[in-house]
Amino acid sequence: MSVATIVSSPLTSSNIRSLSIISPSSFSPINPFKSYSFALQSNTAKLSTTSLLRNPNSRFSVSAMSVAAQENLSKTAFLDRRESGVLHFVKYHGLGNDFIMVNNLDSMEPKVTPEQAVKLCDRNFGIGADGVIFAMPGFNGTDYTMRIFNSDGSEPEMCGNGVRCFAKFIADLNNSHGIQSFTVHTGAGLIIPEIQDDGQVKVDMGEPVLKASGVPTKIPPNKDESVVKAKIEVDGVNWNVTCVSMGNPHCVTFGTQGNEKLVVDELNLADIGPKFENHALFPARTNTEFVQVFSRSHLKMRVWERGAGATLACGTGACAVVVAAILEGRSERKCRVDLPGGPLDIEWREEDNHVYMTGPAQLVFYGSVEI
Repeated sequence: MSVATIVSSPLTSSNIRSLSIISPSSFSPINPFKSYSFALQSNTAKLSTTSLLRNPNSRFSVSAMSVAAQENLSKTAFLDRRESGVLHFVKYHGLGNDFIMVNNLDSMEPKVTPEQAVKLCDRNFGIGADGVIFAMPGFNGTDYTMRIFNSDGSEPEMCGNGVRCFAKFIADLNNSHGIQSFTVHTGAGLIIPEIQDDGQVKVDMGEPVLKASGVPTKIPPNKDESVVKAKIEVDGVNWNVTCVSMGNPHCVTFGTQGNEKLVVDELNLADIGPKFENHALFPARTNTEFVQVFSRSHLKMRVWERGAGATLACGTGACAVVVAAILEGRSERKCRVDLPGGPLDIEWREEDNHVYMTGPAQLVFYGSVEI
């Protein structure tokens, strides 16, 4: 991935000024421990090195200019630098669900406001991300606390892909390797991610909440106190839905009353997604998963996330999908769930009633932005 197209503007001005980048070591044209500055001048970058790095999918071509040959700069030292008005960050993604990670271990107060997070997440005028995640000191005996601001500035209780990125971020901060786990306090309660020996991250997501009032949803319960394959009218169409909370609300549907065999790639997600998210039956709004069943151990989903819209992956959503599929008698307790960004392995264990999610988290680049 070419980092030469990552351009950010100061959050206090409409003029683009500069963004410093340290690239991951997998990007060979740039020294991974050298600081670079990217500047945009009159919508055209001035070539200042012997080669111009280009991304065919970007709107701009931007040159990289070395401004500090800090050969011995470690990743931790980079993030520990203190500069007034400058935010140091790391970009990670979990199956394309991408986040700006901030080392906030010295304070329980986020280093950026929700309004600033909106600007940072803007894919045209900011860094670009689905959210900003803060690594904070532990709370009530946990090792760490995780908070997140969505790209619209709202704060969700938890994020499954985000917590996998959080685990990798903490390991990088600690310069630790191999199998390791930590306890993380979130708005959804205690979460325990474990980095596996193959680099995948397995997360104990806890028990799903099925009680309608705990999701929350105003749909009348139809199975004990839960909502399972209940009818909901959205834009004049009756959908069958099952409601699950994985610390955040999810509405899972396998189809309409007239057609329970969704082909999810044919959905106009941008049209139908917001209508579910903001439906009056979901007082806290909702994430919505549209699911296609290939077999009892293989599902495919697309998601409209509350506060972020269509994303390439949603970890809590994949967990909710498997729980809903089991409740509706459509799947086994272990499933591979295909998302637009790639697959996740989900298990709802009968022994402890916990849901376990396993998937990747990948570092993209290091950077600094004026705020």
